[in-house]
Amino acid sequence: MLSGGLLSVVAFIVVVGVLIFVHELGHFIAAKALGVQVLRFSLGIGPAIERLTFRRGETEYGISWLPIGGYVAMATLEEEGTTQALEGGAPRVPIDPERVFEQRPLWARAIIMVAGVTMNMLFAVTVYAALAGTVGANRTPTTQVDTVWVSELPHGAEALASLHRGDRITSVNGSAVTTWEDLLERLLMAPPPIEVGIAGRAPLTLNVAMDETSRTALAHAIDRSLPADIHDVVAGGPAALAGFHAGDRVEFINGDSISSWNQFTRIIRASVGKRLSVTVRRDGAHVTKIVMPTKQSTEDPHTHKTVEAGYLGVTYIQPVIHQQFGFLGAVVEGGRQSIHVAGQVLVALRGLITGQLSLRELGGPIRIGQIAGQAAQQSPGALVELMALLSINLAILNLLPIPVLDGGGLMLLAAEAIRRRPLSRELRVRLTNAGLLVVGAVMLFAITNDVIGLFRR
Repeated sequence: MLSGGLLSVVAFIVVVGVLIFVHELGHFIAAKALGVQVLRFSLGIGPAIERLTFRRGETEYGISWLPIGGYVAMATLEEEGTTQALEGGAPRVPIDPERVFEQRPLWARAIIMVAGVTMNMLFAVTVYAALAGTVGANRTPTTQVDTVWVSELPHGAEALASLHRGDRITSVNGSAVTTWEDLLERLLMAPPPIEVGIAGRAPLTLNVAMDETSRTALAHAIDRSLPADIHDVVAGGPAALAGFHAGDRVEFINGDSISSWNQFTRIIRASVGKRLSVTVRRDGAHVTKIVMPTKQSTEDPHTHKTVEAGYLGVTYIQPVIHQQFGFLGAVVEGGRQSIHVAGQVLVALRGLITGQLSLRELGGPIRIGQIAGQAAQQSPGALVELMALLSINLAILNLLPIPVLDGGGLMLLAAEAIRRRPLSRELRVRLTNAGLLVVGAVMLFAITNDVIGLFRR
C-alpha cells in the first residue's frame, strides 16, 4: 500500500488530471464540431514535453511542463495570440484562414467558451447519477434534536441553547429539511442570518460567520435524537450477562424515563460500578434487568478523546433509509445533487467576496491533495464523488469574469457584441496580463494558506 503522503500525491494527480482533461475535452469537441482548426490539446501549460507529445491529423496532443491547468490552442488570425506563450508557442502546421476562431460567429465562439464548464457540470451530474444508481444514498430520517452542547456553540448561535430534547427542526432559511444530512448541509452553507424553523415554536435566528471553524462548530454542537433501541449485544459483556437482547428498547433507568440513545449512553458512561435498574420494552411487554457497567477506555463521542467510562456492551440501531434509484431517478438525483453542490460553491464564493468568509479558508493544491488522499483511503466511490464536487468548483470558478478564464473570454465576446467589433489587440493583451496576475496572486495566496496549515498541525 502507498504511504499517506505518496497516496495524496497520486490521488491529486489523478483527480486534477481527470478534471482538466474533462474541461479541455469540452472546448476541443465544441471547436471541432463548429469548424475551428485545433492546433494543440494539452494537459498542463507552457512548452510541450516532446517525449509525451504526438500528432494526429492537424492536432498535436501532449502534456506540457507546467502542471497547472491545460489548454486547447485554436487557430487565430493574430500572428501572436494573446496567450500563445502559455500554449506552447507558435503553431507548427499551416493555419487555414477560413477555420480560425475569429471567423466563427459570436454565438459559435460563445458555445466554444462555455463548453469546458458545461462538460465539467455534465461530468458531475454523471458521477452523482452513477453513484445514485449503483450505491444508492443513505439518509437519517430525523431532524429531532437530542442535545445542544451550549459550551461548543460558536458566536452568533446562542439562540440554539433554547432548544429542548425532542424539538424538531423543520427548515433552514425557508428550505424544508427532512433528514439529518440535509440539516447539517444547510447549517454548514446557509448565508447569515440563518433562520432555523422549529416545529410548534417561533423560528430562531443565528448570525454565525461563514468561516469553516464556526460552521463546523455549529454542526458539531447539535446531537440528533435517536431511539434507545439496542441493535446488538456483545457476548460476555455486562448487558449480555444481565440478559439484554437485540431489539430491546430502553424506556427507564432507575425509574427515570429514557427518550433517546444519547441520554441512555450518558447515564451508562457516568455509572461505572453502579447497580442500575434498566427497564426495556420487549415484544410489547416491560422487562426489568439489573446491570452494573464496567470501566473501559473508550472514545468520547463528542470530544473524540480517550476517556475512562462506563461500558455495557450494546450497540444502537440507526434508522437509516437507503434509497435505490432507477435510471431516470438516478439522473434526476444526479442533477439535484449537482445543483445543490453548485449552490454551496456559490454561497462560499459570495462569502469570500463579501468578507463573510475569511480568505484563510481558501485552499490550494496541497489541501486538495490531502483531501483526495483521505478520500482514496476511504473508498473509490469517495474519491470519484470528490472529483464531482471539484468539477463543479472548477466550472464555477472558470466562469468568473477574469481574462484567461472562460468567463473572461465571454466578457470579451460581450464587449465585441456591444461595440460590433473586437477590442484592440493591445487592450486584450493588457487585460490578459492583468488576469494572469490576478490568477497567479490567488494561487500564491492559496498555496501560502496550505503551507501555513501544515505548520499549524
